[in-house]
Amino acid sequence: MRSALSSFLPLALVCAAPAYADPLELGEVQVRSEESSDLQSAQEALKQVPGASNVIDMNAVEQGRVATNSDVLAYQPGVYAQSGGNEGTKVSVRGSGINRAPGAHGSGLYVMFDGLPLTGPGGTPYELFEPLWLSRAEVLRGANGFDVGALALGGSINYVTHTGYDASPLQVRYETGSYGYQKRQISSGQVLGDLDYYVSLNDAETNGYQDHTSGNSKGFAANIGYRFSPQLETRFYLRYRETDNELAGRVTKEQIKHHPRAANPAYVSGDYTRPQPGSTWLGNKTTLYLDDDAQLEVGLVYHDYPMDLREGPNRLKVAYTDVSGTLNYKRRDTLFGLESKTTVGLRSSKHLPNSGASEYVRIPRGNTASYAPDTKMRDFSYQGSDSVLHASNDLELMPDLWLTTGMALIYTRRESEVSYPDTGGKISRHDWDYAPRLGLRYEFNPHLQVYGNLSRSVEPPHPWSMIWSSPYVFPVGSGPATGRQSTPIAMQNQTATTLELGTRGDSGIGQWDLAWYYSAVRHELLTVELQAATADLAPIVGESNASPTVHQGIEAGLNSRLWEHDGVGSVSLRQAYNFSDFHYRDDSRFGDNRLPGIPQHYYQAEVRYDHPQGFYAGVNTQVASRMAVDYANTYYASSYMLWGATLGYASPKRDWQTWIDLRNLTGERYAATVTPGYDDKGQDAARSTPGEGRGAYVGVSYSFR
Repeated sequence: MRSALSSFLPLALVCAAPAYADPLELGEVQVRSEESSDLQSAQEALKQVPGASNVIDMNAVEQGRVATNSDVLAYQPGVYAQSGGNEGTKVSVRGSGINRAPGAHGSGLYVMFDGLPLTGPGGTPYELFEPLWLSRAEVLRGANGFDVGALALGGSINYVTHTGYDASPLQVRYETGSYGYQKRQISSGQVLGDLDYYVSLNDAETNGYQDHTSGNSKGFAANIGYRFSPQLETRFYLRYRETDNELAGRVTKEQIKHHPRAANPAYVSGDYTRPQPGSTWLGNKTTLYLDDDAQLEVGLVYHDYPMDLREGPNRLKVAYTDVSGTLNYKRRDTLFGLESKTTVGLRSSKHLPNSGASEYVRIPRGNTASYAPDTKMRDFSYQGSDSVLHASNDLELMPDLWLTTGMALIYTRRESEVSYPDTGGKISRHDWDYAPRLGLRYEFNPHLQVYGNLSRSVEPPHPWSMIWSSPYVFPVGSGPATGRQSTPIAMQNQTATTLELGTRGDSGIGQWDLAWYYSAVRHELLTVELQAATADLAPIVGESNASPTVHQGIEAGLNSRLWEHDGVGSVSLRQAYNFSDFHYRDDSRFGDNRLPGIPQHYYQAEVRYDHPQGFYAGVNTQVASRMAVDYANTYYASSYMLWGATLGYASPKRDWQTWIDLRNLTGERYAATVTPGYDDKGQDAARSTPGEGRGAYVGVSYSFR
């Protein structure tokens, strides 16, 4: 792996040498003024944060296949996103949710749609995510999501939907390619006086690269906004989506090397599937501009996301319903003759009383061999709430030097109870915690900025993990519930103190983003596979608080223009590199062992040619070092290097585009994700999910403007 990286770094440095000393410019683009201003406003707003951030323009992402969240978050410094063969994408920022499997509820990140909460007390579900609904995405890494009430280690991601101001009156898009992949979209957005709307309908299907990974999805998104006056505006949002995915399970390193498309036999024989019967997210955001220097924003969200998990001999029907509210007040003042910006906010998310699960016999095997299908095994409830009160201030101490201060209080409630076949297995926790923040930002000139911040993060455990991680089970003689968890357990909040230093700007080498961070983590919530899948048993993945750990790393991004000639076009290079050193700190069992789940080195790059008339072609690569598979560090998934290419045409008028997207040209066989074990004693256990194989995808879209 070291040799692979060493071969790329000199190339990157050589390629970054500019032909001209101008900032990065990519192909000719024509956009609506409001769309352009919204994107620019988001970029300028994040430049005022004393820490690392990303703004992702979906216009660029949509010039290739857009299947999952991993396509959206590609080429972003500080972000690790890998698909597990279906829509469930493992997303990690600074080691957040490092051990979570794709398709599990995400953790360590506060995720929003249009500035409104998606993440609830149970984590972040993925089934409502459809990338083609988005105009942009904003990533605030680490403590830099403070002003939206994000206190998790990884920060926040805000996925911003199209509105009538940046959408076409009518747009159609079609994608197709390898392994039976197809995706269709039709959307419309318009401005009608003071009212605007956007609506999109999508469906997709795939046979999957791996055996037993076929899936399909369908859904729609809509929003409607109205400006009552220059001082008052409101917008309603609706998302609905259904998914159904077969599951292939995890396989060994040897299987990936020789039979990468083979599924775990236990998953095939048990027909493991995950139908999502239909998830609904309904929200409103209303903004009142009190004067030129102050505004008040109120948000409300209803989120219902039932699940029907058929992952093993048992069937788990889960009811989740969250209600969330946000209140944000912002104003600009002068304090002692110095410019001051203040934000005060409150966000709260709560499970409704129906949140819980019922477990039934699906395939009579093992302890349930004598019971008929659909026999009830267990009932248990998930109850939780998160409330965050936060206040921050940006004060210009002197020209171009800003001091950021902030304090947040978080109140969490976690209640879990097993009510059938016996009652009494219950736990109830109510906790207060805090998260201060201090930052400095200095702008030498419009093209050079340095920053630093010191912060504390807080992440409470999920209510469901208190049950699934429990070692207490029903004894023999408890009927079909024998051997299932009977009593929830208590877990502590994960906390961390983080120091971050960095710089961003543009110059002759291009636009850069460079950050270093060090997080001292206490009670980190780490997952481990407690029980592998067998013909008679479903896999069990538990979560617990770890001994002290350290998350430290470097996040680097560089976009450079290598060459340009009038009438001929330009050649550009974009690069992103993450160094992730996540390890125990003097653990009694594992010493300073590396935490499994993420490669220590991760590099992405694309060299691209753009012609003034809209033709483009690019070659891209992805390089990852090996990653530990177990906490004892006795076994590692192999390093890998992937190559891809794109070729397409985007009309300068932005009315239509077409493209070819080639993935994994060399047919590399590699593990995209791993679900860690405790101590595999050097054995090649089935813990890996293979990455996608060699594939070709084509697409076309047309906008009636």
